[in-house]
Amino acid sequence: MTLLDVRDLHVDYGGIRAVKGVSFQVGMGELVCLIGANGAGKSSTLRGLSGLVAARGMVNYAGRELTGSPAFERVRAGLVLVPEGRGIFPMLSVDENLSVGAYARSDNAIEADRERVFSLFPRLAERRRQAGGTLSGGEQQMLAIGRALMSRPQLLLLDEPSMGLAPIVVQTIFAVIRQVNAEGVAVLLVEQNARAALQLASRAYVMDSGAITLSGDAKTLLGDAKVRAAYLGEA
Repeated sequence: MTLLDVRDLHVDYGGIRAVKGVSFQVGMGELVCLIGANGAGKSSTLRGLSGLVAARGMVNYAGRELTGSPAFERVRAGLVLVPEGRGIFPMLSVDENLSVGAYARSDNAIEADRERVFSLFPRLAERRRQAGGTLSGGEQQMLAIGRALMSRPQLLLLDEPSMGLAPIVVQTIFAVIRQVNAEGVAVLLVEQNARAALQLASRAYVMDSGAITLSGDAKTLLGDAKVRAAYLGEA
């Protein structure tokens, strides 16, 4: 069953068209990745989907047309972005950052979800009173993902979660992404580490110069000679 159906999405910055009419889908509980070179339009696609930048085209999410809806309404609907660069609140503590993630909720399970985040990322539990800006880069990425999970997303948009992180931290981040997805949260992953993304995802789309140029089963694309030459550094 389709959760996200995107048709002819365009994102412009002034006179520059960053995303040129892309169309793709994400199914319920599916993990899909977008790969491509720097400047291909991957992050702009996620920003357009999340409502952080204006976009044209159709964004149908859970049977609801979201094109033109403000970002906060998309979060309340369960479509949540973890932005490139993490975007945590540096002066707020870990606990306070997590509380911000639950700002739209009024149910009684917020504290249980906070403890769930701490179980996924024990290092955050150890630093729960510490200001976000004093955390390491890996810990800030954990906090950004944890904050998003506090909103109880149905679809998690992840923009470059491994950027600038040590390999051991990347393994932790990817293990949590896999676990969250296994529990039913759909994921749309933008990731420069194309090999890791393709190994994690079930399906993939390849972007180049603002357009989708290739799509298919992730494992099939992992073995595609053109993909291996262009994005995996293999001759």
